[in-house]
Amino acid sequence: MDQKSLLKLAKTHGTPLFIVDHKELIKNYKLFRKNFPRVQVYYAVKVNSDPAIVETFYKLGSSFDVASIQEFNTVHDLIAHLPAKQRQDFIWDRIIYANPIKPVETLTELDKYKPLVTYDNHEEVLKIAKYAPRAGLALRVRVPNTGSMVELSSKFGALPGEAVGLIKFAHDHGLTVEGLSFHVGSQCTNPQNYIQSLHLCAGIFSEAKTAGYNLKLLDIGGGFPALYDDSVPDISVLAKSINHEIDRLFHKDIEILAEPGRFLVASAGTAVSKIIGKALRNDKLCYYVNDGVYHTYSGIIFDHCIYHMKSFKKGPQQLCAVFGPTCDALDTISLAENLPDLELDEFLYSENIGAYSNASSTHFNGFPPAKVVHVNQ
Repeated sequence: MDQKSLLKLAKTHGTPLFIVDHKELIKNYKLFRKNFPRVQVYYAVKVNSDPAIVETFYKLGSSFDVASIQEFNTVHDLIAHLPAKQRQDFIWDRIIYANPIKPVETLTELDKYKPLVTYDNHEEVLKIAKYAPRAGLALRVRVPNTGSMVELSSKFGALPGEAVGLIKFAHDHGLTVEGLSFHVGSQCTNPQNYIQSLHLCAGIFSEAKTAGYNLKLLDIGGGFPALYDDSVPDISVLAKSINHEIDRLFHKDIEILAEPGRFLVASAGTAVSKIIGKALRNDKLCYYVNDGVYHTYSGIIFDHCIYHMKSFKKGPQQLCAVFGPTCDALDTISLAENLPDLELDEFLYSENIGAYSNASSTHFNGFPPAKVVHVNQ
């Protein structure tokens, strides 16, 4: 969004302010679909579960990756009005519960929906067989996460050598394994992660078929990177490599899913905050703003992300520090931002902050999360 529009919104709604541009959401969704024509998009709701964002993707025809019963219900609210069969078809065809570890209470609630869920170990099979026997399964496979900003393979995923044994174990307990899933790690800029993962899964497909199990789908997960800076490869570069390997390794009848999240929403979010304090410390100009790492900038802590602060005011710049409003020294947005000399009540803003930001915002220290405003819906 342009600076004039951001300033107007900040003056109208106050700060801290988190602005979601739905025009950008639509653009990103269409760009992903264009680059991955064979892949069905399952928006990763955890990245930003704001119901208005979920609804925009629903209207575009998206499917959904959910990882909690709360996220499932956010999607289900959009289809609750549908006739029973149509609603059930949507749940089976367009929702995947992609958290390999699920509480018993969640499985019990999910069972009536006959969902597609992921798993990666024997104990989870026993739980699903007991509490959600009508569920279909996708086996999460551990794959390389080299070079990804957020590594996931240490927490989830069965070793490739265990895969067919786990598929057999599920079948022996009355469950059907529909296919495989993997995740290369969040903000993945290394296309080889996808290539190696596709090769691993192709081998498992072949081994499973030999053992009598015909897998029908492959979920290639998320990790598709947002363009935070010039070091990030364009999505078309990744797509060219990934699409080639998918078409080479997997028959056209195999359904291919993906779980983009960050790529779809990062550039749609902008944070605007107000300077509430100013000090000179160790010869460095320090600004204190009414948003921080316990709020919209939580991605600095949880997502290993860097969000640059920009000023609406032009002028000579100097190296500054920017801190959030709480009493915790951890509440540091940046120790090295190039900013002009600004006064109290002037505004700063950060772009490309739509993913993993207000989604993990808190009320720490009594400061509420930023107000959310949706534009271009």
